[in-house]
Amino acid sequence: MITNSTPSDINEIFRLYNLASEYQKTRFHVVWPEFEQILVETEIKENRQFKLLIDGKIACIFAITFNDPQIWEEKDNSESIYIHRIATNPEFRGSNFVKIIVEWAKEYCKEHYKTFIRMDTIGENKKLIEHYTLCGFEYLGYIKLKSTEGLPAHYQYDDCCLFEIDLKKQI
Repeated sequence: MITNSTPSDINEIFRLYNLASEYQKTRFHVVWPEFEQILVETEIKENRQFKLLIDGKIACIFAITFNDPQIWEEKDNSESIYIHRIATNPEFRGSNFVKIIVEWAKEYCKEHYKTFIRMDTIGENKKLIEHYTLCGFEYLGYIKLKSTEGLPAHYQYDDCCLFEIDLKKQI
């Protein structure tokens, strides 16, 4: 079940971010920085931070936003949701939560009159690109961001891969 995160989840959210960063250090050249607590608090307050629960335990977290102009530039629009910072509890790793999040996002888009589900990742990670495309995303390519000012620190280390699901194409 996917539901909104609450202020009482903040410690667990940061625990999962830290565990994700440690995991990234063993597999990738770009690692998440420590995110600011105000970022997560704001997402929770605005109902944009989510948790996937299994037997009452947080198995996965993610956030969404409704605009992402620094990353999506001229493609940024109000018809989209942008998924960020998917972090899986190691106890549930390998459960393919991205597919569950995609199905949730399709329903969310339908209810909120959105057309696109978008996501990005830093660095040209071929395994991650393959995984996201198997989950239904179209890989749009690898781009150099014009400006990373104001974005989390990991956006400064490499170029960005863009992914999109166009729900109009799925009708």
